[in-house]
Amino acid sequence: MVVLSKPTIADFPPIINCKSTTLFPVIPTVDLSEPDSKHLVVKSCEEFGFFKVINHGIPLELISRLETEVIEFFSLSLSEKQKAGPPDPFGYGNRSIGPNGDVGWVEYLLLTMNQERNSQKLATIFGKYPEKLCSALNDYVLAVKKMACELLELMADGLRIKPRNVFSKLLMDEQSDSVFRLNHYPPYSELQASNGKNMIGFGEHTDPQIISVLRSNNTSGLQISLGNGSWISVPPDANSFFINVGDSLQVMTNGRFKSVRHRVLANSIKSRISMIYFGGPPLNEKIAPLPSLVEGKESLYKEFTWFEYKRSAYKSRLGDNRLSQFERTAAT
Repeated sequence: MVVLSKPTIADFPPIINCKSTTLFPVIPTVDLSEPDSKHLVVKSCEEFGFFKVINHGIPLELISRLETEVIEFFSLSLSEKQKAGPPDPFGYGNRSIGPNGDVGWVEYLLLTMNQERNSQKLATIFGKYPEKLCSALNDYVLAVKKMACELLELMADGLRIKPRNVFSKLLMDEQSDSVFRLNHYPPYSELQASNGKNMIGFGEHTDPQIISVLRSNNTSGLQISLGNGSWISVPPDANSFFINVGDSLQVMTNGRFKSVRHRVLANSIKSRISMIYFGGPPLNEKIAPLPSLVEGKESLYKEFTWFEYKRSAYKSRLGDNRLSQFERTAAT
């Protein structure tokens, strides 16, 4: 296996630091081999907006094959990787997260679900046929997309919503605006941090899509917010997946499910690799609370299209509350 080298300060200039929590409470865990896991899925989405999935059925060989290819990519020289950039928004980027000044101790490769476009982007580095990486990507994404749809249908079952594909059909749609992100958080030296604080790899934010499926190597760093100013450090588990509720799912459930605020702290000892599938709806899809979840209650959000939300989010900073302008209470 290729070992990632530690970048120089010139590659990744110092950025703002932050204090981390030392709390390690139990993270909700959903066993997909259990026949009645839907209730735990719903409870986890309501209380945390986040949970771990075990016994998911995705072969570990498929996972490790992609990780090997990803490590090989991020082990290339900066000049080689930059051939797949700058991100438009797809492609290779480092430090800069979005167009509005957010930075992190991270380099990344953001990919569309369009295989041909990905091949064209990666061919600039790996030659005319970047088959190994593209094949590993395709197999992995198909598997995690299937699992994401299964989880969304469990959520519908737990909420007693019909039809049970009310969420999953948006990911299965041919026009689904889903994306895939590969992140590499290089280790940092003590000289690059100060006052005993930790380096921010990826600042606090929520995911705007419906659902996020994350898998990382066996390196700590991911934290989720409890909403009261404190953070939970998530113990790493290279064989499991972690699920985030996104902003769109929070809206569709009329706030019953919580879009989890999370961040990543870089590690001073070893690299962290994460692979995230962001399941999004088609651009013209109207996002609004489902009628069955509003009966006898007030609708908390105005209707908007996914395109309108993406356009709004693109203009915001990473830590902004992107849903605020779509809340009905904010409009009155």
